[in-house]
Amino acid sequence: MAVTGMGLVTPVGTSAAAVLAAMCEGRSGLAAPAAGHALDGCLEVAGFSPPIDPESVLPGPQARTVDRSIVMALRAAEDALADAGIEVGRDVDPYRIAVIVSNVGGSATLEQQVLSRAARGRLGVSPYLLAGVLPNMGAAHIAIRHGIRGYSSSIGTACAAGAQSIGEAARLLRADEADVVVCGCSEAPLHPTFADAFGNARALARGWAKDPGGASRPFDRRRNGLVLGEGAGVLVLERLAHADARGAGGYAAVLGWGATNDAHHIMTPRADGEGAATCLRRALADADLAPGDIGYLNAHGTGTRLGDLAEAAAVRTVFGEHGPPVSATKAVTGHLLGASGAVEAAVTAAALGRGLLPPTHNLQDPDPGCALDHVRGAPRATRAEAAVSTSFGFGGHNVSLVLGAPATRRVRRA
Repeated sequence: MAVTGMGLVTPVGTSAAAVLAAMCEGRSGLAAPAAGHALDGCLEVAGFSPPIDPESVLPGPQARTVDRSIVMALRAAEDALADAGIEVGRDVDPYRIAVIVSNVGGSATLEQQVLSRAARGRLGVSPYLLAGVLPNMGAAHIAIRHGIRGYSSSIGTACAAGAQSIGEAARLLRADEADVVVCGCSEAPLHPTFADAFGNARALARGWAKDPGGASRPFDRRRNGLVLGEGAGVLVLERLAHADARGAGGYAAVLGWGATNDAHHIMTPRADGEGAATCLRRALADADLAPGDIGYLNAHGTGTRLGDLAEAAAVRTVFGEHGPPVSATKAVTGHLLGASGAVEAAVTAAALGRGLLPPTHNLQDPDPGCALDHVRGAPRATRAEAAVSTSFGFGGHNVSLVLGAPATRRVRRA
């Protein structure tokens, strides 16, 4: 399965090339909320993506009723399809293209509507509320806008949702249920209730108000929590035969994937990383590769103390003491929740295509408990032909994607 198109909305850019460049240059997209912002006083620092005019992706009255997560999903999907050179009905049968685009749901819109009801009573609730907050609405709007009439779904596995959407897209293509799948995730969690929930759970980085760019520091001794961000990542996956038939190139190939559940705790991973390790092994087996075939690992790396330790343990269990180079790119973007897995898959594809691995920003003093072959300080040149991107979500969800150089001869450079 070839990745023939990519569309991103992130705090450091709206293309895989721009995002990879920011990561290689150590250009942080994290900032303190502006004075007077709804998040001022709730969050010290966050990853804010650029504003998007809703009417640019959803003309008409509906533009005023949808959550920002849907707006970002529409923008990323439009860019990904344009990047792939696909027009539904011309390049693919409408019933042979699917969409799997996930999100938590329109949590910001729900918060606004609850406040409106409290202030104005029942008349303060919009009749479009459900269409604005249901988790499937990103996929539904993309399907409607582009005339996609095949399989359509949204996956609710928290921070693993974007990666799992890509894995399920690969499953559809293998089963010959589609020729093309638009897949990924979009998240807009930057509003007071979500911020307070993460803050009260003591999951957020603290003490970085004067140095927002230093707040997210995966695998570093000084890490003390994640940084919330917003964004979207959408990929176009295509059967190789279909891509070849229309003369399309590819950024990378999805070689395999795996998914497991820790069955341990709703918010913390197993300390030994056993579930994540099994997930990695399944992904490698699905790709018919050995651990030594992997030349790069884009880590989930949120910067939480327990999460980073568990992930490092899983990587060492699978790859041994001489595993692949590892970097965690949330240090630059913040944690985009489910969208992170899709954005990081795009970055991994771009890194393979460029032959350049981004470093983990802010990794100045690696925690000995997270001992890995960290890429830090500067990008590292590579000739890797296969890489892994990992994603883990609340509830114990683990997903690993194996990406490789595209099988088509027309290699695309992000």
